[in-house]
Amino acid sequence: MRLKQHLFLILVFSAILAGAAGYFSFEIIRFSRTGFHPGMPGKDILIAPGSNLKSIAEELENQGIISNRLYFIILAKLKRADKKIQAGEYVFSGADTPEHILDTLIRGRVKLYRLTIPEGLSMYETASLVENSGMCSAKKFIQLCCDVKFIHSLGITGLTLEGYLFPDTYFFSGHTKCAKIIRVMVEHFKKVFRPEWRARARSMGFTVGQIVTLASMIEKETGASFERPLISSVFHNRLKRHMRLESDPTVIYGIKDFDGNIRKKDLKTRTPYNTYQIAGLPAGPIASPGAQSLKAALYPADTDFLFFVSKNDSTHKFSRTIKEHNLAVKKYQLRHRR
Repeated sequence: MRLKQHLFLILVFSAILAGAAGYFSFEIIRFSRTGFHPGMPGKDILIAPGSNLKSIAEELENQGIISNRLYFIILAKLKRADKKIQAGEYVFSGADTPEHILDTLIRGRVKLYRLTIPEGLSMYETASLVENSGMCSAKKFIQLCCDVKFIHSLGITGLTLEGYLFPDTYFFSGHTKCAKIIRVMVEHFKKVFRPEWRARARSMGFTVGQIVTLASMIEKETGASFERPLISSVFHNRLKRHMRLESDPTVIYGIKDFDGNIRKKDLKTRTPYNTYQIAGLPAGPIASPGAQSLKAALYPADTDFLFFVSKNDSTHKFSRTIKEHNLAVKKYQLRHRR
């Protein structure tokens, strides 16, 4: 009789345990697939390197992202994810399910910051934008852009990375290092400057660096896309005739602490970038050109133009002779100054 009672009690107890286990399993599944606060906006959550699962669960619960830290820990252990969580800055809201949060932490889908580099910026201006984004100091950025060993490791032969920090919109995590930011920009340039463009440069008798230099001048001379091949044709025509390029943006680049006004003495001061004083191209690029300017440098318009002058409306008047050019200067510049 006692044996039957013992068996009965064991069966009852087992049934209770099975029921409890089933209920607990259901609770874990429900927890994993249900957001705690559906209407709650996103919050920045920083997972520091070396953080353990317990501290992460506590932070998520304290921020109102999850309802139960213990359930989250159990879920992570069941998925064998407790050792796979990656450090970084994340954005979570109460609408996110614990299952989604855990997957995001495992995959390292960190918060990304938008960094837009406009066409025609110098590496110094680019460094300032990067610093303003909070990811890297301008000083460190410029140091790397002038580090010959680092430059050569990127496959660039110049003395600086001026011209190779390709202008575009990028997305980086908040703790991205300077070297990686620069590397991504340079790699983007190399993808844009495709093999057929390299072959075209060789066939024209130019190095890639010389084309980038020419493209940077085109970029700084005009913001009107349709003019770029025309500007390019003027520079190519002058180079063929061994005429000085006489480009104001190159002069400006060679002036330390330029105040916005280019003067006659500036045009007469010899620097490696003053194309009024030196023959051929300046010492190197003066900005980072976009794809259109690079293409224009490689494929100039077929013209016999040798001069251009600003019409003060973001476009230029192109001329074939010095006489035509002087008349254009008189019409668009001298009268405008009066």
